[in-house]
Amino acid sequence: MNVALEQEIYNPIDTIEYLFAQDKVACDRRKENELVAEVQGKWDNMLIFFAYEEHLRCLHISCLLNLETATVDRSKMFELLALLNENLWLGHFSYWSEQKMPIFKHSMILQDNEELFYGKISRIIELSLMECERVYPIFNAVMRQNVEPSQALYAGMVM
Repeated sequence: MNVALEQEIYNPIDTIEYLFAQDKVACDRRKENELVAEVQGKWDNMLIFFAYEEHLRCLHISCLLNLETATVDRSKMFELLALLNENLWLGHFSYWSEQKMPIFKHSMILQDNEELFYGKISRIIELSLMECERVYPIFNAVMRQNVEPSQALYAGMVM
C-alpha cells in the first residue's frame, strides 16, 4: 500500500473509539474527527473530548470537570489556574467561561508513523483523568465554598 495513502486514511479518532469500546465506555462520534466520552470519576462524571485537526496532524484532548456554579470569582479562578499549572508536566487547566466549568486541555502533534499511538493515547487519557481527579476537590473548594486558592491547593496536597 502507498505510504502517502495510509497517512491520508489514518484517523486517530478511530483508535480512541476502539480504546473506549475495549473498556466498555460509551462514546459518541460526533463528526469524523470528533469524539466525546463520559467517564465515571471518583467525584463525578467527566466528559472527555477529542478533536483531530488533519491539516496540522494535531490531536486535541479536553476533559471537562463537572463543577458548574452560577457565580465564580474570576480573580480567584485565575489565581488557582496559575498555581495548578505551575507544576504540570502534561497539559494545562483552563476555565471554560461559556460552560462555567474548569477544563483540562492537552494537544499532541502526531508523527507520520504512530505505531505506538494506542499505548501513548491510553497513557495520556489515564494521566489526564488522574489530574482531573486530583484537582476536583480543589476546584470545588474555590468555586463552591469560596476558599482561597492557596488554602485549597494546600489542603488538596495533604489529602
